[in-house]
Amino acid sequence: MVLLNINTITDKLIFFLNQSPTQTIEIKNEYYKNYNYVFVSNTNNFTPYGIEDILNIMYSIINSGTTNFTFYCPKEYSNCVSDIKEITKDKTLLTHLNNFVHPFNSFSSIEASISDSGEIIIKINYLYTDKEIQKINKEVDNLISTLLTPDITTDYDKIKVIHDYIIDNTKYDLENSEDQKSYTAYGPLFNHVATCNGYTDLMAIFLTKMGYNNYKVATPTSDTENIEGHIWNAVNVDGQWLHLDLTWDDPVSSDGSNYLYHKYFLIDTEELKTADANITSQDHVFDEVIYSELKTTNE
Repeated sequence: MVLLNINTITDKLIFFLNQSPTQTIEIKNEYYKNYNYVFVSNTNNFTPYGIEDILNIMYSIINSGTTNFTFYCPKEYSNCVSDIKEITKDKTLLTHLNNFVHPFNSFSSIEASISDSGEIIIKINYLYTDKEIQKINKEVDNLISTLLTPDITTDYDKIKVIHDYIIDNTKYDLENSEDQKSYTAYGPLFNHVATCNGYTDLMAIFLTKMGYNNYKVATPTSDTENIEGHIWNAVNVDGQWLHLDLTWDDPVSSDGSNYLYHKYFLIDTEELKTADANITSQDHVFDEVIYSELKTTNE
């Protein structure tokens, strides 16, 4: 999972403002996702009155591609500052928020501070550079035009072609090489190595360009536990949310052989649990409150 560097809100005396100036995000970049999910939604109201409002505000800021944004706690929301402190200290929760935005709008770190005037200032440091984005976009566009020939017409086959191409041209990076950028889409696309983050980001970029609503799914982790976590894709195909895990469909072999599986290709949550039935790993345990679109219907 992405390593976060969160600077918590400074412990200063907060004076709530009698009136909160109207805030808005004037400019949204081209990677803004105009989708609302069960857990988080885009908002144009940047005056929070509860935790849900704070999460929607944070999501909207990250989703827009904005690097700096300021909003205010109203005097009616007495726990506003303490709630924002807790949220900005919660690396796991922020990672989950990150999963709902386009990879090019995902952050490497967030800095949050509160001034004596009561302003809440959010600074976003994004994961991808402009140069990387330009290069990735060019190559992905080229691959889509090459791989998705006119005879490939179904959603299943279109996504399968991309799934198979990425796996056939990528090996899992056991060394987690930072210089190979295996934790981003750059690694599998140009260096042909990836961790689960790299597989997932690249697939998400393809899915978005192909017109599919999608997000990333991460296992829950804790700062107090030595758990690395896992991440994979969720995609809406013909009104149904399905799982797509390229990492597990590209297993590491002891003899160096290359394998291509479809065990974790476009399956629902019940099928995911069945696929994992004889496996002790907890890699596909996810929070069905956060990723509610994938919640099992028979529970």
